[in-house]
Amino acid sequence: MRIVQISDNYSVTMQIDPDDIGFYADEGFTAIVCNRPDGEDYGQPTSASIRAACEKHGIEFHMLPISGPAVEPETVQQFLDVMRNAEGPVLGYCRTGTRSAILWQLASQAAL
Repeated sequence: MRIVQISDNYSVTMQIDPDDIGFYADEGFTAIVCNRPDGEDYGQPTSASIRAACEKHGIEFHMLPISGPAVEPETVQQFLDVMRNAEGPVLGYCRTGTRSAILWQLASQAAL
């Protein structure tokens, strides 16, 4: 599991599995943001399965899927709300982590 720390309170990673959530809880993450639409790839864990594992470990789960090259302003605002209300470090994920990193960058620029 490769985790890339983007800021003091935000990191990104590639697709996670429900069995990984205990590890992320042990690492101190208090919220997970999924930026990957369900069904993007065959065999990809569903957001519902990730959400259920998060609930089991006391981690907030947020579904903010990004498809294609454009990120909707509403998604940026929702992400800002997640970050403002998080009680600790947040982990974003998508297929490779790129969309999650781009969302953080856009949100950072919007917050200026």
